[in-house]
Formats: sequence, C-alpha cells, structure tokens
Amino acid sequence: MRQKRTLGRLLALVIALTALVVTIGACGSSDDSSGTADNVRTTDTGQLAEMTKATLVLDFVPNAVHAGIYRAIAAGYYRDHNIDLKVIQPTSTADTLRLINADKADFGLADGLDVANQIERGLDIEAFMAIAQRPLGGVITLAADRIETGRDLEGKTVGITGVPSDTAILDTIVEHGGGDPRKVKVVTIGFNGVQNLESGKIAGFTGFWPADGVQVNVDGKPTKDFKLDENGGPVYPGLVAFSTRKHIAQDPALIRAFAAATVQGYEDTIRDPAQSLRDLLAQNKSLREDITSAQLDAYEPLFQGDATSFGTVNPRSIEDLSTWMVANRLARAPFRPEQYGGNTYLPAGGS
Repeated sequence: MRQKRTLGRLLALVIALTALVVTIGACGSSDDSSGTADNVRTTDTGQLAEMTKATLVLDFVPNAVHAGIYRAIAAGYYRDHNIDLKVIQPTSTADTLRLINADKADFGLADGLDVANQIERGLDIEAFMAIAQRPLGGVITLAADRIETGRDLEGKTVGITGVPSDTAILDTIVEHGGGDPRKVKVVTIGFNGVQNLESGKIAGFTGFWPADGVQVNVDGKPTKDFKLDENGGPVYPGLVAFSTRKHIAQDPALIRAFAAATVQGYEDTIRDPAQSLRDLLAQNKSLREDITSAQLDAYEPLFQGDATSFGTVNPRSIEDLSTWMVANRLARAPFRPEQYGGNTYLPAGGS
C-alpha cells in the first residue's frame, strides 16, 4: 500500500514537471499569441486591426460645425479606419463632459474653454484635435441698434446663458471698448438668445456668432457681432475633440483612427463644402438648409484657420487662454499647454 502511494506521488510530480516545461517553452516561443486586448486589436504599425465600436458625443445638436464628422460618415472614412462610429446628441452641453469623464463614451466634442476649465479643475481629460481654430463665443447685437463698441452696452440689457465663462466674455468685450461691465444690466436667459434678441427683449446676448449670429441674419435681422478674439480676448480652439487621458493611453490606436478619419472629413469639407452640406442635411433631416448653409459659410474659414494643417492645437494659443482664464477668475492658476493636449494622434504626428 505504501509503495502504491509512493508511485502515485512520483507520477503526479512527473506530470506537474512536464506541464511546467511545456508552459516555459510556450512563453519562450516566438509565436506568442496570448497578447493583450490592444495587441489583438492593432496591427504591427499600431492601426486598428478589426472593426471596433466607438461612441462620439457631440457638444450640441448636429449643426454646421459638425459637417466634417457627417462627411466622414457618409464617405465611409471611419469604417475605412475600422471604426463603427455611433454619434450621440447630448441633452445639454454638460452631458458631453460628464459622459467622457464617466467613461461612458470614447470621444467628445466641446468648446475649448470648457475643456480647459475641466483640466484646470484637475479632471483627467485631454484634447487631441482642434475642430475650430478660433473661439466661437462673443456678444451678438442687432445692427439697427447701432451698438458700435463694447462701451455702448452700458445701460443696456444683455442676456447670458448662466455659464460662468459668459460673464468673462461679456466683461472682456465691454472693457475692450472702454466701458464698465458693472453698468451693463445682465439677465440669465439660458439658450434663448436668438428669440429674445429678435423680439426686442434684450439688446444683445452671449452666444456663438457663427451659429446664433448667422441664424439671426438669416431671419432677416442683420447683426453686429462682437467676437471675443477681436475684442480683447485670446485666440484659442473654439471646438476640440477630447477624451480621458486614461482612455487615450490604453487605446491610442482608436484615438489615431478617429483623428485620421475626422481629418479626412474636414479636409473634404474645406475643399468642397457643398458636398459636406449635402451629407450633413441627409443625415439630419430636421436642419433648415438655408440656416445650415449660411452657418457652414461662417464656420469653414475657422476649421483650419492659420494652422499648418487641420486639427492642430497651437501651444501658444493655450498659453494665452490660460492667462485670460486666470485674469477672469475662471482658473486659479495657469496651466501648461502639455496639460491641455497636443498633436500626437493626428496623421503624421500633427505639427
């Protein structure tokens, strides 16, 4: 009986040693197919190797600024880069930031100022591509009211959405014109600036001049727009694509693929805005063609601006944005351009 137990133990030991040798041999093999999830999904050149589902959250309802996105979808650029892209329309601007921070979506679009505010607060996000090279915000007034400078807003009622940056934009424009912001009557009206201005309830409102200002013009009421960067404010990306630093580090191939396809879509839009307009309207039936066409005319020069190529984030503009935010109490301390993001994931590394 004792001999049988001894033979059984020896047999078990031999089996264990054999398994160990096989395991070590497999680990040392040049044909290692175990890999991580990223290795399975990417090629030797770091590209996506298989079709991958991904989600993009817009900054607002689909409109002309998103023409390059919808052009890329229509042309199949995302699928060419192995991305099965789902586009989500947020219920509010804050939704985009919340969904990205909660890892509920892969990419988001947001005002460059909103992204900077989140980064300054210590949230782990990073911009990896500029969609518009200039700030989109400003104060929109009616040309008929003959408001020629920011100072002329003194004593008048101006509507803001309630976002803290609105006050900074209004104050900057008024001060640039030699006025005193304290003499402006400010009311919170949410996102009803167009209706309130056209009905005569306010003399102006903070909004996006290529969108809101253009809409008022198409409605037959010519505007006088005070653009932030032309009235004492900094030049910075008015719209950026961003994600969490964790997601970017874990899946750089997905970020590169999204950036490459998006660049193709916007380069097409710059070359042939009429085709991108058709693609945008075809996928968003509720859009009015007259307003959307006019808005795209306003946005198109901003897509690349003075940048060497579409998508580039200029570090100097981020420094200027940081300085302005501190001066207007939107940031407690300056932040570095590398904290904001860069051009690593653009085709050919950006510039």
